[in-house]
Amino acid sequence: MEHALSPTTLAELRRPRPYPAVSVLTPTHRREPDKAQDPVRLRNVVAEAKKQLEHDPAVPRDRRADVVAHLDQALAEVDLTHTEDGLVIFAAPGEHQVWSLARPVPERVVLSDTFLTRNLVSAQAAERPFWVLSVASDRITLWNGGADRVAEEHAGGFPMIRDTENFDPERQERVGDQRSAYRDEGTRHFLREADRAVGAVLRDSPRPLYVTGEPAALALLNDVGEATKGAAQVPRGGLAHASADAVWQALRPLIQAEEARTVDSVADQLEAARGHREFVAGVDEVWQNAKQARVRLLAVEENYRVTVRDDGDHLVPADSGDLDAREDIVDEVVEQCLETGADVRFVPDGTLGEAGGIAGVLRY
Repeated sequence: MEHALSPTTLAELRRPRPYPAVSVLTPTHRREPDKAQDPVRLRNVVAEAKKQLEHDPAVPRDRRADVVAHLDQALAEVDLTHTEDGLVIFAAPGEHQVWSLARPVPERVVLSDTFLTRNLVSAQAAERPFWVLSVASDRITLWNGGADRVAEEHAGGFPMIRDTENFDPERQERVGDQRSAYRDEGTRHFLREADRAVGAVLRDSPRPLYVTGEPAALALLNDVGEATKGAAQVPRGGLAHASADAVWQALRPLIQAEEARTVDSVADQLEAARGHREFVAGVDEVWQNAKQARVRLLAVEENYRVTVRDDGDHLVPADSGDLDAREDIVDEVVEQCLETGADVRFVPDGTLGEAGGIAGVLRY
């Protein structure tokens, strides 16, 4: 199942496809007893997608069979033992994908000529992804970080493993000659190549970067590197060979401190905006301004959800299942703001007080 959404991947998902491009969304659960309902709900929503395909006169028989086969393949690939809060299946002629999201989604089926990506975009923004580069003289590991975990990234040439004759970093460490490993020309070249590789990763998927390693390794990387110069350094060795949990435990205090600074910064910007009449709050007011590309900063409480319908002039409250109800309007707002260059920040529940779970700072 897919987790990481890069700009390149998003552009590919938004590419027009031969009709029908089917998007199947269903909420999932991490723990029992709610987790027990996930298999039934998943089978039911996929069955509903097949039903819509069967009754759509615009779908030729051969194309319907192709898409149904890909829905079945996607269903077989779903691992419900490791789901998060939402699941998205994309299927179109000749292709399918399965996405696990750390953010709830409404249960729905959409047939169109493009895939429905707003929920992926919102989940990505909420997860606050980052990269971790763990450096050693014989191995350099790249970790994909999110809200509460890291996972080793096997892409972009990583992990990089140094294969050099007569090179024994463990012996150097035993005899107290660890620093000399980072004065070796081969190590300089190794770290320079790693810097170039992570630079390519950052160009494809820009995120904050943390670099871990022995102080000597960090000093050398800072000397020979370019892409890693602005990274936050964590002077802790051994993580290039460590488990994902060990890396997360080392990074967690820094991530939590950064999140706290972000919340304080958002609160200060919202308060300043009130004094300059640049403050908007509530889903309707924020949505109206987002459509006009006026929102510079969007703040959303992490678990804020609301169902609305459009009465022509405003968004008004609605019940789930109502005709024309929009259950993922918050994700629509997030996607629209990101598309128009806004800074989108998710904050803990209760942070926004009377703003009603969502607020923004206007550009003008």
